[in-house]
Amino acid sequence: MKKEIKKGKIVVSKDGPYLVSGNLMLGREEIAVDEDGEVCCWEKGQQYPVQESYALCRCGKSKTMPYCDSSHLAGFDGTETASRKKYLEQLDSKTEGPQLELTDVHSLCANGRFCDRKEGTWELTKNSGDPAAKKMAIEQACNCPAGRLVAWDKKNGKPIEPDFTESLSIVEDPTGKSSGPIWVKGGVQIEAVDGFEYEKRNRVTLCRCGKSANKPFCDGTHSRIGFDDGEK
Repeated sequence: MKKEIKKGKIVVSKDGPYLVSGNLMLGREEIAVDEDGEVCCWEKGQQYPVQESYALCRCGKSKTMPYCDSSHLAGFDGTETASRKKYLEQLDSKTEGPQLELTDVHSLCANGRFCDRKEGTWELTKNSGDPAAKKMAIEQACNCPAGRLVAWDKKNGKPIEPDFTESLSIVEDPTGKSSGPIWVKGGVQIEAVDGFEYEKRNRVTLCRCGKSANKPFCDGTHSRIGFDDGEK
């Protein structure tokens, strides 16, 4: 069986949009809640027509969301400020449990809030000797769209990751009353304005409200300002 060749790419343009190539699928996904009102899972929504290449807004002002309409030309400052270190070089903390280890990079938080459910992912990890706690800790970590949280299997030392193919999702957060970031899945290469290639990861989130202090990545600012892309 031939190994899948990953060809998708996102190039951050200077004070402009994300230039996407490689026939990357684009859809919308909503952060859903359970009967107790706690964030629990993802619900798939609209799928956009497949295109070899397209430009996605990152200034937050486009009238043709999620695509760019050149609104950035009015004076958007898209200067990249994110660390260029790899994920494991940026760690803020590690949480140890009997079966799992949880790694955390705070600056990548996109405010998905999956980690808040029940006792929270950190406490669930500490109690991962219990099968139910372990299962929920893994589920919550894997639902983190930004990859801020990663659960690791202590038996083999490997990260536990969802099985994603290269694709993009536009995040909506009805309960949080905001539109969210671009969810990049499956190890798509992201290239900076100057040609630097960020570490390929299975899941990251890119800012599209234009206000992140961690550009090009999302830092949860969309939730604080109530960003609305008009595509409800």
